[in-house]
Amino acid sequence: MARPLNQGNTSMGREIRHLVVPGLAILLVITVVAAACTGSVSIPAFHVVQYMASHTGLTDAGIPWQHEAVLGSIRLPRIFLGTLVGATLAVSGASLQAIFRNPLADPGLVGISSGCALAAAGTVVFGTTLTGEPWLLPIAAFVGGMAAVSVVHLLAAINGRVNPATMLLAGIAVNALCATGIGLLVYLGDDLQMRQFLFWTMGSLSNSDWRQIVPASLIMCVAVFVLVRQSNQLNILVLGEREAGHLGMDVPRFIRLSTILVSLGVGAAVSVSGVIGFVGLVVPHLVRLVIGADHRLLLPGSALAGAILMTLSDTAARTLAEPAEMPIGLLCSLIGAPCLVWLLFCRTRRSTAS
Repeated sequence: MARPLNQGNTSMGREIRHLVVPGLAILLVITVVAAACTGSVSIPAFHVVQYMASHTGLTDAGIPWQHEAVLGSIRLPRIFLGTLVGATLAVSGASLQAIFRNPLADPGLVGISSGCALAAAGTVVFGTTLTGEPWLLPIAAFVGGMAAVSVVHLLAAINGRVNPATMLLAGIAVNALCATGIGLLVYLGDDLQMRQFLFWTMGSLSNSDWRQIVPASLIMCVAVFVLVRQSNQLNILVLGEREAGHLGMDVPRFIRLSTILVSLGVGAAVSVSGVIGFVGLVVPHLVRLVIGADHRLLLPGSALAGAILMTLSDTAARTLAEPAEMPIGLLCSLIGAPCLVWLLFCRTRRSTAS
């Protein structure tokens, strides 16, 4: 398998690298407050902070009821969901890149996104529209993603052991099969259904609601927490499966557990936000440039950076074209694609120089 795209800036001192994660955490707080202030109804930052503090029992809200309604019912559920989705996609991408030891590994390669999209297309065409039963589409998408990943695991298992290289190929095959099914459903659906499905595949957080996002949020939180806790094992695994086994690590079990966690987290994320590309691929690379390849710093740094990127992208999506809304996946691609080209260009320059 290919080696990671780069091993990070090894010349940066350890003390400075350890300051990056707290710095990203502070930046995320600032980004969240700024996003809550921004929109068709402008809200002062003091009111946002006061509203958040009131829900921790520190103080009474004491803000206009209009601002309280906008924050509690519209903006904060959306921002909360966006940060979780961004963190989940970024941590999942960093974990898969370590498991496969492949710089181009991302959550979409193991069939999750395409499985969710196929189930969503089937729900739109044969079940309901996106506005009819809002809870049906996320559930169907999650089930579809899990089914696709189960097929990938079944194809990749050799004598009970999951082979990363075989899993990558199985993921490509399942993605192609799902793409065929989506094409057939697009042919069968009418124009309204396909417009609705197309908007979902481009990503959106517009249907965020506390009651609807709680189940998916719990799954994403558990997946991110456990994956970050496994950072030491990922550091061992990138040395090679044989070396990791010699150090006492149960490699097949670890790979199986990690891919299940990634599948659950990404399946939950895609089910509530639609298909959002490049976050799981580009964010870990950008963080690795600054922090290095130590997953004890890389995974929390990727989670924070992914959350920041999603929050900024969603804020732009709902404000740049008011009163309409742009797909958040489109904005993430506009940011992620040039970053990926730049990373590949830098890698080519280093390879040529050496």
